[in-house]
Amino acid sequence: MNELDELKQLELKTERARLRLLDVIYNSKTGHTGGDLSSLNILATLYFNILNINPKNKEKKDRDRFILSKGHSIEALYSILEACGFISTEQLNTYGSFNTLLTGHPSHKVPGIEISGGSLGHGLSIGVGMAIGGKLNKLKFRTFVLMGDGELGEGSIYEAAMAASHYKLDHLVAIVDRNGLQISNSTEKVMGLEPLKDRWESLGWDVKEANGDNTSGLLKTLKSIDYENHKPTLIIAKTIKGYGVSFMENQLSWHHGVPTEAQYIQAKKEISEKIQKLENTITQ
Repeated sequence: MNELDELKQLELKTERARLRLLDVIYNSKTGHTGGDLSSLNILATLYFNILNINPKNKEKKDRDRFILSKGHSIEALYSILEACGFISTEQLNTYGSFNTLLTGHPSHKVPGIEISGGSLGHGLSIGVGMAIGGKLNKLKFRTFVLMGDGELGEGSIYEAAMAASHYKLDHLVAIVDRNGLQISNSTEKVMGLEPLKDRWESLGWDVKEANGDNTSGLLKTLKSIDYENHKPTLIIAKTIKGYGVSFMENQLSWHHGVPTEAQYIQAKKEISEKIQKLENTITQ
């Protein structure tokens, strides 16, 4: 498969996962819709094209590790795990039901999820521990951590960032879903993060910036990472909260929210039209 076909297939699989995500949220009547949608392209690019993982060999020692530090966006991850074969359609349909295995934050009991989480600011510290463990055991796996920009106000993030630099964890990649909004306001009004790139570079990280809503640019950035430069990598993925559904984009109210029937129909229409265009392009 050439690079253009690879990209088209990635975009198609991503939009299909977005449509599935919308179904999951609507049917379960729960979900952090805005952050789910802004992180979906990142998750899809990682799982479909970057991560060395296999649902048929989930415990392989040299598999890549992924940690969803912004654990409230779990619906997006479940949709991707289903698409990759880690969980079944029947299992995902239980989300929001009593006694389901699929909880509202990551649980290590779910196939394909490495660690349980939920409290913001913890994911990077765990990722640092995993990366150090890999080095000590002379394993070449990579550890990826997806953080929300709102959780960058947590002090533990920066302790982990310093440790990652100190131990030269060049197989550790942190990604920030930089959509600029958190539950109560914009990130810059709650706790200013800028200049974000300069701050992380001063901590000894190799920092890259990408459009997190553009699978082409994001894939190129992820493929450009140097895993032998003795530096951990941070990717600032600039995204739009609620990306892919016009009336949800950049709207703080969709941080947590379930669409009405009319909104659901409209959102499905928008995403389905994108899927149809991509299918036509690939067919041609």
